[in-house]
Amino acid sequence: MLAIVCPGQGSQSPGFLSPWLELPGSRQDAQQLGAAAGIDLVLHGTGSDAGTIRDTAVAQPLIVGAGLLALRALFQGQAGTVADTAGLLAGHSIGEITAAAATGVLPAAEAMRLVGVRGRAMAAASAITATGMSAVLGGDPAEVIAALEDKGLTPANMNGAGQVVAAGTLQQLDALAADPPTRARVIPLPVAGAFHTHHMSPAVEAMGAAAAELTASDPRPPLVSNADGRLMESGALILQRLVSQVSNPVRWDLCMDTMVEQGVTAIIELAPAGTLVGLARRAMKGVELVALKSPADLDAARAALAAHGAPASPARPSKQPASSQQAVEDPR
Repeated sequence: MLAIVCPGQGSQSPGFLSPWLELPGSRQDAQQLGAAAGIDLVLHGTGSDAGTIRDTAVAQPLIVGAGLLALRALFQGQAGTVADTAGLLAGHSIGEITAAAATGVLPAAEAMRLVGVRGRAMAAASAITATGMSAVLGGDPAEVIAALEDKGLTPANMNGAGQVVAAGTLQQLDALAADPPTRARVIPLPVAGAFHTHHMSPAVEAMGAAAAELTASDPRPPLVSNADGRLMESGALILQRLVSQVSNPVRWDLCMDTMVEQGVTAIIELAPAGTLVGLARRAMKGVELVALKSPADLDAARAALAAHGAPASPARPSKQPASSQQAVEDPR
C-alpha cells in the first residue's frame, strides 16, 4: 500500500520552490494558488529570505501551495490518480490541509483560501505573547513529558522516533534549554509561535468562521487524523478537525502507527519534503521512502507509484489510539 504524506511548517527553505516553477504550467498554477491564499507564492518561494518565509502568514500557504504543485507534477501524464493509486494520505499540522485538498475534501482554491485564513490568524495569535517551539530529541519519554509539564510547556507535537516538540512562552523554552531532560537535546525550531496549544485559541474562531462557509466532500482515499491517528472517511469530520487542530497537539506518532497497521509499504512525501520521511525511517522499518524535494525526485516517486500504488481497498479499522503519554516526535 502506498501512502502520500504532506509536511508541516518549518520544512520550508529559501528558494525551494524555484525548480518546481520550471515545469510547464507550474508558475501559472502557483500564481493562481497564491492569489487564492492572498500571498505571492512565486516571490516567497523563490526570492524571499529565511526570516520572511518564517512568518506564519507566509509559511503556511507556501507549504500547502508547494505540496499541491508537487502533487500535480507527480501525476502529470500518469494513468492513475490519487484516488485510485494511494491507499491513504496524511499531513502533519498544516499538511493536513494539503492532504485534504489532495483527497478531494476541498478544491485546491478553497484549501488555499482556508490556509490563508489559518496563517494570518495564527500569526496574529502569535503576536499576543512571545511564544515558540523546540524539538526535544531523545531521553526517556515519561521524563520528557514530566519535564515539559514542570516548566508549563505543552507537548504540541508527538512525532514518534524519540522526538517531542515542546511549545510555550520563550521564557519557558529558555528554561527547558537550560535544564533539559536527561540524555535529551533541545533544539529551537524556526516557527513564530506556540502552535497546537491554548496560545492559538484566538485563531480557532477565525478558522471556524472560514470553515463554516465551505462544503466538504468525503475523501478518496481516507485521511489519517493528526488528533488520534484514526482513519477519516467523512469530509465533514475532516473539516471540523482542521479547525480544532490549530489549538490541539499533533499525534504524528499515532499517524505512523496507523500506516504500519494498514500495511503501508511505501511513502511519498510531497514538497518541501524530508522531515516526515526522516521520522518514518526511524519508526517504520522496511518501508520504501521517497522525499519529493525537487523535480529530480519525480522518477523515483513514480517508480514507487508503479510498484506500490493500487486502487484503494476498504481500510481496516484502526485500533483504539494509545495513551497520550506514549513516545513522541515532531517537526511542526
